[in-house]
Amino acid sequence: MKETEIKTELELEQWMKENCYPMNGYSINGNFIYEGFGIENNGGLYQWYYTERGDKRTLEYFATEKDAVKYALRVIKTDEHANRNYIGMYKSDQEVEQILSELKNRGIEYWTDKIPYGGINDWRIRIFVIGCGINNAQDLIRKE
Repeated sequence: MKETEIKTELELEQWMKENCYPMNGYSINGNFIYEGFGIENNGGLYQWYYTERGDKRTLEYFATEKDAVKYALRVIKTDEHANRNYIGMYKSDQEVEQILSELKNRGIEYWTDKIPYGGINDWRIRIFVIGCGINNAQDLIRKE
């Protein structure tokens, strides 16, 4: 589906899935999320909202589904984190190098970051696969 054809939440959801965007950070067409952005129809008025730890804040209002979806698509496409599929978190540099080497061998685009997991002296490296590269990395997903 071409982006210019997307006018409904269902079409936006389909486009996201076709392009391998994980749905856990966006509530599009009613899927549940713990944290992230979403579209909600509230009495005929569409809302673009952000929710975190049960606190939902409406950020924008739209008169039509088409306008809300157009806005959401623009936000999603400009969010550099939106199409990152999490495959695991690692403490061992050796393990990270093995995974990254395998991703490179397969020609899969990836992104990493380093976070203090259990405090300032307990760092972990997270690995994310970009977009539909996740289809070729299923065997590398860490089952935690």
